[in-house]
Amino acid sequence: MTFRSILELDARLSDRLRVAEKPGLLRTLAVFFAHSGDSWFWGLGLLLLWWQGDAFWKRWAVTLFASIAVLAVTVLMIKLIVRRRRPEGEWGGIYRNTDPHSFPSGHAARAFLIAILAIGLGPAWLAIFLCLWAPLVSLARVAMGVHYVSDVVAGMVWGIIVGLIGLQVAPLFLNWLMQFPIPLL
Repeated sequence: MTFRSILELDARLSDRLRVAEKPGLLRTLAVFFAHSGDSWFWGLGLLLLWWQGDAFWKRWAVTLFASIAVLAVTVLMIKLIVRRRRPEGEWGGIYRNTDPHSFPSGHAARAFLIAILAIGLGPAWLAIFLCLWAPLVSLARVAMGVHYVSDVVAGMVWGIIVGLIGLQVAPLFLNWLMQFPIPLL
């Protein structure tokens, strides 16, 4: 099997999963989940959690925010190296205009990073919810035609790797933050 045949198989499978042009409940759900992994949404949510939360949730929000920032930089670097164009389509103009590259999926990476961090940081009920949510975000990105299956698989793997590293680094990062006179935690 050649690299070209793998890409063709990837495009065919991605096209079969696509619902962007098919009105109905499945498309509505795909739109919801595709947007639920947006970085602005998570940034705003984590800022609100930090502002209103107790010490546990402040640490949780800071850890996720920092991890998402690191992930975003690494995903962007990979995208600029690979430069794979997104599948053709109308939906997701904001993604197509601001980021024409699809590999790896930043949404899939972010969703799985968040799920992995929730597993390590708790609480269990939230970790379970986010572990169910992450694959739905990834699938929705293919369903809405802004990614190929291989983009989201690569994003999932990268998000898991960065999440596992983040769990190891988070205590050191939080201890470092405690040195500053401005109370961040």
